[in-house]
Amino acid sequence: MALLVPQPIQAQTIQDILQEHEEIIAKGSRRTIQPAIDALRDSGLPEAQRVMELWQDKALWQRKDDKQFFLTEPLEGRTLQLIDLISGQPVGTAEKSDLKQIKPNSGVRGLIGAALVQFQLMDPHPLTRRDSLIAIQRDPKPTHLPALRGAIEGETDPDLKALKERLERLLTITYGETDAERIIAIESFAGDLGVDARAALNPILTTTRVAVTEASDVNIARQLTPGQNDFTADDAYALLIAENLAYPAISNDEKRLALVANVVDGQVAGFAVETLNTYEARDQAYSALAAEGLVPADVTRAAQQKALQRHEFYDVYNEPSQAVTDAARGTLQAIETRVGLNQTADLALDGLSLASIYFLAAIGLAITFGVMGVINMAHGEFIMMGAYTGYVVQLFIPDYTLSIIAALPLAFAITFAAGVAMERTVIRWLYHRPLETLLATFGISIALQQLAKNIFGTQARPLTAPGWLDGAWVINDVVSISYIRIAIFVLALIFFALLLFILKRTRLGLEVRAVTQNPKMAASMGINTDKINMLTFGLGSGIAGIAGVAIGLFAQVTANLGSGYIVQSFMTVVVGGVGNIWGTLAGATMIGSLQKIIEFFNPSNTLAAQTYMVIFIIIFIQFRPRGIIALRGRAAGD
Repeated sequence: MALLVPQPIQAQTIQDILQEHEEIIAKGSRRTIQPAIDALRDSGLPEAQRVMELWQDKALWQRKDDKQFFLTEPLEGRTLQLIDLISGQPVGTAEKSDLKQIKPNSGVRGLIGAALVQFQLMDPHPLTRRDSLIAIQRDPKPTHLPALRGAIEGETDPDLKALKERLERLLTITYGETDAERIIAIESFAGDLGVDARAALNPILTTTRVAVTEASDVNIARQLTPGQNDFTADDAYALLIAENLAYPAISNDEKRLALVANVVDGQVAGFAVETLNTYEARDQAYSALAAEGLVPADVTRAAQQKALQRHEFYDVYNEPSQAVTDAARGTLQAIETRVGLNQTADLALDGLSLASIYFLAAIGLAITFGVMGVINMAHGEFIMMGAYTGYVVQLFIPDYTLSIIAALPLAFAITFAAGVAMERTVIRWLYHRPLETLLATFGISIALQQLAKNIFGTQARPLTAPGWLDGAWVINDVVSISYIRIAIFVLALIFFALLLFILKRTRLGLEVRAVTQNPKMAASMGINTDKINMLTFGLGSGIAGIAGVAIGLFAQVTANLGSGYIVQSFMTVVVGGVGNIWGTLAGATMIGSLQKIIEFFNPSNTLAAQTYMVIFIIIFIQFRPRGIIALRGRAAGD
């Protein structure tokens, strides 16, 4: 007796799978095609993905006599070259009439595309997997959910695995099969700051306004009362009309046309035409016609009111499950609380960033104003000179990092020299004459602006930041700050520490403080007050030049650049305390934070924000005229 030896089962090929499902593939119905797609997707064959892509692109052809599938290339006339699906080699020819092109409709192509997602999610290249996740994020579909779930366990990249898990939870919120799994996914995002989480949750709480005779099995968001809040009686009746629960009222124009159409011998329903010159008279005539059945009956206000009383009005969630909407509402409330806290942190960072800019712009003015009592209206132009210095340096040093490093000391040197020259030629002759000093420096300001326009033109010049300052430090989807602002903040801290060291630890600082406190006593002790004034004015101008380089990295470098900062600089000095570095820091912090707070509540009107800030400062100095940190001495009026 022969032994029955089990024969090895021959592995299926792509052609075998296509042959097995050739009937439903040829039919191309979205309702029946899924088994064929699943068979290809789950076959494990390396060419399955390519065949599905060809099928989706309508590149598959079927030979009618043996039902085999091929690719084709055109030859002469109506003859086509047959290409094997696996080897890609020619395997014969056939007339076009002997072949059938497989043309899946849009529904079938969508199902194929969803199946292809799983191939892309399991691709050996991480970039391909990431691209497929991004594509799903942009256009999620219900069919993506099972593909995502199947691709999580085998993911080896921790970042991509976390992204897959997050995306799976997001899709579960919308496309989960049961309320229980949707609620678990919803609650997992409590306190999450991602914009994608809010984008998935907000549609769950969308509502539709409905009118019903009695509340039935609907998920009610709130009940509406006609005539209260934003829901008028007219809105309520319009809703009844839209849902075919009431008849629309007849408009005055429609009544007029109906009356004209029913004029007989100068009368309408017994009313003389010449008496129908008021709305009341026309309403009576129209009612008479309606009583005779000649026109549709009008809906009076009383009838409308009765119709409203017979119905109830609600905002109803489009999501039918109350448990799901309750979970979404609770999660969004937790998110909004955390978003509010992070917006406060973001606002604080913006305020500190702006404060650092104002501090750099104002510190030089604080020194000259505090020590010398000089109101220098040309201070903004020293900022402008520093910005143009940075621009010129970049013309000769193409490396942006090196150019900024070189521009900072050069801008200080140029504006220091300009400040000394201005003090020697103009300011020294105007001490103790504040009005003349103000007018003179204002004239110098206009002259410097015009000189800059003559040299550089009126168009904005670029001062480009190094590449490592591009972008922003993103803490989360709410809190971020640009690297340029961080660099300016660090620069402000450096200069704050440097000036403190100069004023507290050096002979120059000692003499400056002595002249600030009591210039006559300082002179009697052998201090050259004239020299100190000159150096102080030069130092303040030099710092303004450095501030100009920093400001030019994010602002347009024009001749009017400094004009936008002179008012804030004076406000910073006055609010903080004249001639005091700590006061200037406090004033810059107050001004910067106040401006950001006002802009947060009034983002569309910058002029109004500036106005409110000036009003606040005027009120502030009424109660504290010497600023936050008052300095005793000449600058304080002693």
